Amino acid sequence: MLADLEELVLCESFSADHAAVARSAEVVGALGTRLLGAGPETIVIDGVTHLRWTFGTPRVLLVGHHDTVWPMGSLQDHPWSVTAGIARGPGVLDMKAGLVQMFHALASLPSPDGVCVLVNGDEEVGSQTSRGLIEDSARGCAAAFVLEPAANAEGALKTARKGTSRYEVVVHGKAAHAGLEPEKGVNAAIEAAHQVLSIADLGASMGAAGAAHSVLGAPTVTPTLLSAGSARNTVPALARVSVDVRVPTSTAQDRIDALMRGLTAQTHGARLKVLGGGQRPPMEPESSAELFALASRLASELGQEPLRGIAVGGASDGNYTAAAGCPTLDGLGAVGDGAHADTEYVEVAQMVPRTRLLAQLITQTRR
Repeated sequence: MLADLEELVLCESFSADHAAVARSAEVVGALGTRLLGAGPETIVIDGVTHLRWTFGTPRVLLVGHHDTVWPMGSLQDHPWSVTAGIARGPGVLDMKAGLVQMFHALASLPSPDGVCVLVNGDEEVGSQTSRGLIEDSARGCAAAFVLEPAANAEGALKTARKGTSRYEVVVHGKAAHAGLEPEKGVNAAIEAAHQVLSIADLGASMGAAGAAHSVLGAPTVTPTLLSAGSARNTVPALARVSVDVRVPTSTAQDRIDALMRGLTAQTHGARLKVLGGGQRPPMEPESSAELFALASRLASELGQEPLRGIAVGGASDGNYTAAAGCPTLDGLGAVGDGAHADTEYVEVAQMVPRTRLLAQLITQTRR
């Protein structure tokens, strides 16, 4: 397993580099072919390479991704290494070790029949080209197991996830000379400041109303990126405000969407355009409850430590499988910490136990 993990980590696969993702797909495809005895269906959508294996009539969907957030060349500063039971390298935790565990779990069974394996190449950027594949593959399955890393270094599974929305509020003003006749302009930066405060108030009100209604906590509405203007001596004619939204329920997602699209300009002469909207729907706790109970029982039978389930704010492709009506359990991948950070690592000793747990879950749910 470590040799396979090294091979995947050494093939860098930054999401934004489609050629690198295509090379990674070849390496992942070869690994899957060797372990599963069959080659994948290679699906390229808008330049992004995805892989899918289908064995018989699927009852179980295994979901992973082979792209990472690490820019090309990151291996120079974050080389592959295994020291004192800790594996490091770009994407080792999120989620190349999960892919290795997934393939080995399925290969350990007498037959892969009844299983679909989907490995996409754009999860880290929202699965924009693979969402349809994920949803189509999930429909009709009895279970989806997502090989994202565990929720923490103790190995907790992810039993609920917030949904995500992304917006950009575009403010149109009017340029004018900032020194000679600023009064003839419409300052888009000032209007953007008004909108930042309005959006923050919107988030505070939604948070106060929704804090007690979900294990995922309250919705969050956060202004993030802000830009305005073209020159130091010119009244800004254009400004942009990016907004990150996380929601515990579909109802909250719809409500916030309506409020965002209802924003109005407060500066005379300014105009607003709200772009974006919902991305991933929430993965609500009900979608994982029975599978988590099964996983807990199987872990006990395998002599493993008791499992813990955690609701998290981040989203994954599990949001899509759950919304498609497929019971979903997430966080079954590697145990470690530091995903997306310089400290990213995998605890090697946990790879085999997690693989055995997944193999038992597949066995129990594909019947």
